[in-house]
Amino acid sequence: MKIAKYACGSTDHIVNRRRFLSGVAGSVATTGAVVGGLGTLTQGIAAAEIQRRDMRVVVFNMHGGLSQLESWDPKPLTRTGGPFRAIPTSVPGIHVSELLPMTAKQMHHLCLLRGVNTSEDDHGKGAYMMLTGRRQTPSAEFPQIGSVAAKMLHDDQTGLPGHIVVTPGGGGGRGNEAAYLGPKFSSIQLGGDKPPQNSNKPDAVSDEAEKRRHEIRRKINEQFLNQRRSAITDAYTHSYEQALRLMERREVFDVSKEPDSAKQRYGSSDLGRQCLMARRLLENGVSFVQVTHSNYDTHNDNFNFHIEQVGEFDQAFATFIDDLAQRGMLEKTLVVVLSEFGRTPNINLYYGRDHWSKAWSIAMAGAGVQHGVAFGKTNDEGTEVIDGQCDHGDIFHTILRAVGVDSSQSLIVDGREVPIADPAAEPIWKVLA
Repeated sequence: MKIAKYACGSTDHIVNRRRFLSGVAGSVATTGAVVGGLGTLTQGIAAAEIQRRDMRVVVFNMHGGLSQLESWDPKPLTRTGGPFRAIPTSVPGIHVSELLPMTAKQMHHLCLLRGVNTSEDDHGKGAYMMLTGRRQTPSAEFPQIGSVAAKMLHDDQTGLPGHIVVTPGGGGGRGNEAAYLGPKFSSIQLGGDKPPQNSNKPDAVSDEAEKRRHEIRRKINEQFLNQRRSAITDAYTHSYEQALRLMERREVFDVSKEPDSAKQRYGSSDLGRQCLMARRLLENGVSFVQVTHSNYDTHNDNFNFHIEQVGEFDQAFATFIDDLAQRGMLEKTLVVVLSEFGRTPNINLYYGRDHWSKAWSIAMAGAGVQHGVAFGKTNDEGTEVIDGQCDHGDIFHTILRAVGVDSSQSLIVDGREVPIADPAAEPIWKVLA
């Protein structure tokens, strides 16, 4: 697998991929959580009611730090604006960078947050904050939004995992993002257009032999569990059963089954195939999908890089939004485009932009957020937020609320209540529909 190199020299962009079973065991050992999660809701809407709503979340994770000035909050003809124009969108009065012409036509579905201030310019810490809604601390680990969404929204009857990361090079390994929720809610990482590796039964093994193998395995497991049941043994049992269900529904992951017209609309890039895969997963009941687009760490040659990279994103993302809307899926799917931070308004001597977390932007679409709005504002040069400031904790609350989850509720973990979102933050009420 090719590992992207980042201009700042940080290794924090690299997503750890462990083998499926070792990842499960490691997660359990470090969190002490029982498979399926120890937590139960102590207040608010019951999980079963949320499941009946059939809500979904998709996160586009723009690793490295997408420039807000070359995307959602352009400042043309200013000292910091760079060479690109701002273009009108499908919503009068809202402009985005000219690098997003197709996305501009979908603005009536989008909700821009232009007042993000997280005050954290470190890649690893910034990514942790945006995905967990909390600042990193040595005293506790918190689950990422994908794990929380999988626990609160997913219906196991689909036969598919509730938390999937689609990324180039992903081969079916298990992540470790679930913290105290337990390994059941960690991600499975898939390649952009391929089913999980080793998910097809060898031709030499007959269906009858396969059935007998699993009957024997289950019987031995049951005997063992009756004597030595633990969180780790439960985790291994769950991982085997989930792998079997994945094999039974392997066709869901096969993008080759899509018509050529769909493939052409999404584009021939890795990201286009990832988006097409994401749409297939949503259609088949997966509650959370993360799509990765990497190496926005443009300390050098920021503008040429964004011409290519944002252009690739524009086609795939705009097609994805339009596809969900045309299929009637967008009203029950929240789409979020985020990074660990933005880029500096000042342009450095290498024609690059550095890390900047004090005034940047993210985008949302669908589900329970307002459509066709731009909330928050930065000053003329984009150096500070002057209206509608929000941070990672507020965004985390907002994501949950937008799919019908009461973000003020708590889980019971090891006999104590743990809020599912930072109680010091709150939803951005003005952007919720």
